[in-house]
This record gives sequence, C-alpha cells and structure tokens, in this order.
Amino acid sequence: MVIDEPRRRLHPLSPLLRSAKALVVIVVALSWQTLRQVGLGWFALMVLVLLLGAIVMSVVSWYNTGYHVVGHELRVYEGLLWRRTRAIPLERLQSVEVVRPLLAQLTGLAELRLEVVGGGKTEAPLAYLSVADAAALRDRLLAIAGRPVAPVDSAAEVAGVAPVRVPGDGPLLLAVPNRDLVISQLLTPQALVLPIGVAFVVLQFGFDPSWSFIGVASTLTAIAGVLLQPVRRILSDWNFRLSRDDTALRLRFGLVETRSQTVPVDRVQGVTATWPLLWRAQGWLRLTLDVAGVAGQDAANGTETDRLLPVGTADVAERVAGSVLPGVLLSALAFQPPPERTRWFHPLARPKLGVALTDKIVATREGLLTRTVMMVPFARIQSVRVVQGPLQRLLGVATVYADTARGRSAALRDRDLAEAWWLAAELAERGRVARLAAPDRGRVVVPAPVLEPESAPLRPQPSA
Repeated sequence: MVIDEPRRRLHPLSPLLRSAKALVVIVVALSWQTLRQVGLGWFALMVLVLLLGAIVMSVVSWYNTGYHVVGHELRVYEGLLWRRTRAIPLERLQSVEVVRPLLAQLTGLAELRLEVVGGGKTEAPLAYLSVADAAALRDRLLAIAGRPVAPVDSAAEVAGVAPVRVPGDGPLLLAVPNRDLVISQLLTPQALVLPIGVAFVVLQFGFDPSWSFIGVASTLTAIAGVLLQPVRRILSDWNFRLSRDDTALRLRFGLVETRSQTVPVDRVQGVTATWPLLWRAQGWLRLTLDVAGVAGQDAANGTETDRLLPVGTADVAERVAGSVLPGVLLSALAFQPPPERTRWFHPLARPKLGVALTDKIVATREGLLTRTVMMVPFARIQSVRVVQGPLQRLLGVATVYADTARGRSAALRDRDLAEAWWLAAELAERGRVARLAAPDRGRVVVPAPVLEPESAPLRPQPSA
C-alpha cells in the first residue's frame, strides 16, 4: 500500500540557480551590438536590472511550486495567477534521470527528470532537490512504477561517489575511455574546419588593422558556434559508464553536467548503430536507444538523451547491443539489397541499402557517407505500412514501414512489390507471436499491427 506524502517544496537554493542560468541568457540576448551602442556601464546596469527581475520571478515561482506522491501519481503544483497541477501516472513511467549541472554540483543539488509514455518532452523537471532527496524520490517512483530498484547506495551514485554494490547487482558493462571520446570528436567536420576559421581571423586582422574588436569578437563567436556540437558531446559524454541489472540500464555520464539515468529494458523500442565516415579508419561506431516516450534531444540544451555507446569498436558495440537485444549479433546480420532496377533511385547508395530478418528483430541498413543500421525487436512493432509512390509504381517496388511506440519507423526501402507485401505480412505475424510469447512487465500495450490497405493481396516472397 502506497502512503501519500505531504506536499513538499523544492530546495531553497533553487531560485538562485535558476537566476544564474537566466544571467547567461540575458548576456547572450543583449549581444555584442548592444555593448557597442550603449557602452560598458549601461550594459552592466541593464544586465543587473534584468537579473534582479529574474531573481524575483524565480523566488515567486519557487514559493508556488510543490510536489508530492498521491497513490500511483506524482503531482506537481505551480503557478501564481494561473495555477496548474500536473498528475503524472507512474505506471506510464519510461525512465528517470538525475541531472547535476555545474552550479548544482557546487551546491550539492540535483534535478529530477521523468519521461513518460507519449510525452513529447520531459515531464515534471523538479529543479532543484538535494542529492539525497533526488535519489530517494527516483527510487521511490521506480518502485511505485513496478521497477525493482538496484541494491546500491543511490545517493552516492548520483553524487559521483563510487556506490557500494551488493552481490546480485548488475555488472559494469562499459566504461568509455575519455581519450577515445576526444579523438572521435576531433574526427568531425566541425573540428576539421577549425584551422580554416582561425587562419581567417588571423589573416583578416593582419591585413586590416582597423578591424574592430566587435568584428573580431563576432567572428570568434561564430567559430565557437560551429565547434559547439563536438565540444558539447565531449562534455556530456565524459566518463561514460553503463551497467545493467535484471530489468534496467543504468547510465552515468557528464563533466560539467553529470547525469544518472535509469532506463527499463522492456521500454526499449530499438537500437541504432551509426558509422560516421571519418570514424571508419578507427573501426569506431556509436549506438543510440529508441525508448518509448523519450525524445532524442533534450529541449533545454540540445544534447542527446538516447545514447547507449558514444564511441567504441565493433566488438564493444556488439557486446553492448547484445545486452539490450539478447541473441542479436551486428556482424551476423545478412542484409539483402533492393532490386537492381532501383539503382535509378539510389545510383551510389543502393549497395548500402538492405533489410535483414532474424528470429528476434528486423534490421535496416542505409547511408552512403554516414552508415546506419536500425534494429527493431518484433515485439515492439506497433503497426506495419506499405507505401508506394508514383515512381515506385513505375518500377514495381514499395517501401515497408515498421512503426514503434517511439514514433520512429524502420524503413524497408524500395522492395519488390511482391516481396514488400510478404515482408508486411511476415512482420505483422512475427510481431503478434512475439508479443504473445513475452510476459507483460509493464510494457506499453499496443494494438496488433494492421496492414494498409487491408484489401491488398498478400503474395509470397519471390525466389532469388
């Protein structure tokens, strides 16, 4: 029996941390142009006034924000003039993440983020709680949602201290070397254009001494914007650790902002492997997760939230993917390309396209420069569609889409029409059998796949 707790407020330091974040936004919004027009003194005064306003708003928001658990719901209350109450059913809980930005680490605080079924964004971001409160609330929500909590010191794990584990706890599956992470981000187009950008600034300033400070600063800001993605990846994936217990994946990563994420394995809708062009000489690839209800990008800072392996060799990737999709081997997937006549659609990439079926998953391969392989378990297929465009009708081919609860689809592109209908029927049948064979452990209940259009005849797969 779950006992309701009294309504609680966030940590008293929450308004100060929110205001510090607002300070960065204020300075960026005013821009270099404003500094040049009004001068340093007025610029500082404008920043101070706006910052004081942000502090007042943050204090008012903190005073009117509260949360507590009622039965199988987490309820969050907020708003002064327009009161809003959000009730989040915990049986729809997909994953729980404890995030610690730099200022939160310095003050011993943490932010709790929830992902639920059908959510387009993170629900109930409780910012901020103490580390102990965040870890305790995370474990309590997972327990109410029917997710067994691993027997570890959760508060120590969130705080970055090595937790004390007991026998039976999931082993450490992966620890990505920071050296490999840095090198992988140096092998990106953004990093390769850095020397060109720096040379441009030096030459421009050397040949045109009258070039103003604002011009130099603006150009350097543009260069920093180009480098933002690889730098952000390094900071967000630093000290990446992956472990797994009987029911969930546990990820911990981050340098400036540390994250401790718990993802139930039975919520995973698929795994995608990606081979960037510049990584192939090193034999590296990355793995990402498709989790129902979890967006691939964090709207707050644009960082990826679906990582499984930031960078690794084929052997490491196969071991990690096998921990999520047991019995699946990346190297053993036998892809069949589309018919030869589809070379008009893909003159260069046709040999890289392909479809593979195993006894557990359907896999698709595509991409010429950046190659990707998407693997979807049959039990996660929600619906099956056969789509045929005007040009495809001329060539007698069609594309089959296997949709998942994540909203993404495995696209079996440009298959022979008879093969396409055979694949659609096969995916529908294998999905139905897989769902009947798998025990219901709180997964999303989805309807049986439906073929579209229903009146279209099914034909056997043509022989090779």
